[in-house]
Amino acid sequence: MTNSTPTAPVITLKQALEISEANHFAIGSFSPRYTPMIAAVLKAGQIANSPLIVQISHKELIRYGITAAEFGEEFYRQVKEQQITVPVVLHLDHTKELETIKEAIAAGFTSVMIDASEKPFAENAEISKEVVEYAHAKGVSVEAELGMIGTTDFVETDKDEELYTNPQEAAEFVAITGVDALAVSCGTAHGVYVVKQPKIDYDRLMEIRRLTPVHLVLHGGSGVPPEMMRRAYQLPGGGVSKVNIATDLELSLLQALGREERMTNEECKNLAPDRLQVGRDAVTQTVMEKMKHFLNSAGKADVFNK
Repeated sequence: MTNSTPTAPVITLKQALEISEANHFAIGSFSPRYTPMIAAVLKAGQIANSPLIVQISHKELIRYGITAAEFGEEFYRQVKEQQITVPVVLHLDHTKELETIKEAIAAGFTSVMIDASEKPFAENAEISKEVVEYAHAKGVSVEAELGMIGTTDFVETDKDEELYTNPQEAAEFVAITGVDALAVSCGTAHGVYVVKQPKIDYDRLMEIRRLTPVHLVLHGGSGVPPEMMRRAYQLPGGGVSKVNIATDLELSLLQALGREERMTNEECKNLAPDRLQVGRDAVTQTVMEKMKHFLNSAGKADVFNK
C-alpha cells in the first residue's frame, strides 16, 4: 500500500521523541521480525497505554523474506483492525540503501534510518544529509548513526566492530545533516550478551546531549538491565529517548513455540492458528514487560493528548 499521509494515531519519530524526552521516558522501537507478530506488538502498546515504534531493518527484510510494502501493509491493517489509539511510529531500522528507504516511505513508513556509520565522517554526513533532504520533503523523520554499535548475531547489522561516538563529532554531524535522531555508540550491542556484558557510558551520553539538541537512540536494548536503562533516559537535560528491542521478542516467540531455529516469514505465516496465537501471546507479554519495567512508557500515551 502507499500511504504518504499517515493518519492518527500513526505519527513521525520526531513527534514521538519530542514528547518522550520532555517527559523522561523512552519509547521502545520493537522489531517483530515476522509480519504475523506486528499484531502482537501493537496489542501490547494498546493494553499498556504506551506509545511505541514498530520497526524492521533492511537486513531483517532480507533475512526473513519480507518486502517493505508487505510490512507496511500489515502494519496499517492491524492498526485499523485493532482500532489502535496509542501513538505509534512505523520505522525502517538500519538501512544502507537509498532505494530501500524510498520503498519504505512509499509504503507509509513515517521514519527511516540511514546507517552509513562505517564510512568516514564526511561521507557519512553527506549520505545522511541526502536522505534527510529526501525524507523531510515527504514528511518523514530520519535517524542516522555516528560511531559503530557492535553486534553478536549479525541479523540487524553486519559488523562486530565497535567505535564509541565522539560528542564533538556528534554536534558537527547533526548541524550538517539535520537528522531528527542520532543512534550513538556508548557500550550496548545488537543481539544476545554472552561473553561481552552491556554497559552504558553515561558521561558520554551527557556530553552529546550538552552539545546537541538531537534526540538520542540506544540500539541493542535486549538484555540490558532495567536499572541501567532507567538511568539512561532520566539523565539531566534529557538522555536516551528511543531504545531498539528486537532479539528479546524473537527469543520469546521461539521459546513459546519450542523452537531454537529462526523461521522465515512464510513459515511463521503458515503456523497453525493455535500455535500462532501462542507465539503472539508470548511476544505481547514481552513487549508489555519492557514498556512497564524497562522503558517507563506504560500509561504514557495520555501525555500525547495534553
